[in-house]
Amino acid sequence: MGRLILVTGGARSGKSDFALHIAEELPGPRCFIATCPLVDSEMEERIARHRLERAAGEWITVEEQVNIAVVLQEHCTDPVCLVDCLTLWVNNLLYHAEKAKKIFSDTELRQQCDGLLQALALHQGTVICVTNEVGMGIVPDNPSARLYRDLVGRCNRMLAAAANEVYLISCGIPLRVK
Repeated sequence: MGRLILVTGGARSGKSDFALHIAEELPGPRCFIATCPLVDSEMEERIARHRLERAAGEWITVEEQVNIAVVLQEHCTDPVCLVDCLTLWVNNLLYHAEKAKKIFSDTELRQQCDGLLQALALHQGTVICVTNEVGMGIVPDNPSARLYRDLVGRCNRMLAAAANEVYLISCGIPLRVK
């Protein structure tokens, strides 16, 4: 396994900017794995802005909402891969399970994370994963939101345990946790 870096923090805390900075300090080429689904015009504009931010940095962009382990395996010799973000990945897994009328629980999430960790173990370069810290707010008032929060928390813990480095970003300031 190469090097795994997990970058977490609140919404708009500067996680993605920090992750991009780390990635662009490393020799390329670089693979950006985008998990965000295109759901409306505002999101389309946001995605376009993010693409422009990466335009000069030797980036290959792969848009994949669910099968990020497969993409990482396909890019296992790339010097740098950046996954942005695991929070949306968990959202997408839940959405696709609901759409298929399947239950997506902690057991299924663990299986997905185990598959991701196996792909990460095969990667020869640096992989940076961005995720939101969702456990610092109030307890959500409905079962779906609590399940989502719990699943993201589980994913974050599993990736943090395997990571070489973990950073918490607050107000744009990185704090190395591990």
